[in-house]
Amino acid sequence: MSNEQLKCGVAGVGYLGQHHARIYNELEGAALAGIFESDPSRAEEISAKFDCPVFGSLAEMAEACDAISVVVPTDKHHEVAIPLLEAGCHLLIEKPICESVQQATEILEAANRVNALVQVGHIEHFNPVMSYLEEVVSRPKYITAERLAPYQPRGTEVGVVLDLMIHDIGVVLQLVGAEPVDVRSVGVAVLSPTEDIANARIEFANGCVANLNVSRVSSKKVREIRVFQSSGYLSLDFMNQAGHHVAIGAAGLDKKEVPIEKGEPLKLELASFVESVKNRNDPKVGGELGKTALDLAIQITDQIRKTMD
Repeated sequence: MSNEQLKCGVAGVGYLGQHHARIYNELEGAALAGIFESDPSRAEEISAKFDCPVFGSLAEMAEACDAISVVVPTDKHHEVAIPLLEAGCHLLIEKPICESVQQATEILEAANRVNALVQVGHIEHFNPVMSYLEEVVSRPKYITAERLAPYQPRGTEVGVVLDLMIHDIGVVLQLVGAEPVDVRSVGVAVLSPTEDIANARIEFANGCVANLNVSRVSSKKVREIRVFQSSGYLSLDFMNQAGHHVAIGAAGLDKKEVPIEKGEPLKLELASFVESVKNRNDPKVGGELGKTALDLAIQITDQIRKTMD
């Protein structure tokens, strides 16, 4: 299959799904086979924009596609993913993988039954900032991450932990490489029925501590991370793909700007997914990492909800 174009589809072409469609339409080695969308006028708009068919059902989509991005709201991930997997399609499921660990387990079991790949859309793992972090972070001692965004009704079918913090949970789990042993969380609902601001302090079995702050009622957008280890520290900006590295040298602290080759994370993510499917490689962010991140995010959410009751 490596020289053929992979037939790709997108289930859900809202704000984010339209970009999945755009990239499959542009990506070398892939072809946009069509879309599935519950809003007929939106389906018509995106179909016209990318000159692709609109499928009348998930079964019709599965028949025409090798690989599909599932970009419907989180509470619909499970019901859309399972029939597509049962039909033998490889899936990229936007983060979080679904609403519950039980649903995640069922998705992974369905994938295993038909030998299909599941990649989870933890997009920051494809940000060039993360590639740099993976190169230079060896034994982190303390990590702080801040992710702030203005309020939008989109995404509020889940709380801010599953909406925003899960990005940083996935990043931290990858960098630390150890089990969480203690989690302490607080959160506040402001404009939606669930938490809109949250903080989690996570201690890991190897002694590393991560402190994660998120808000979706901020006046500005921020996506920053700081990683401290015995050799120095890094301060990086996921949004602007820039930052600096402060190393401990013979003459004291040596600060240098980080050389990051900028790129569109979603395009890098989908290109990686297409290559994984074509070459039958494990995806960079597989279903197990997606499930582990979800498990921790639910634990944080549950702690917050107890304090909010």
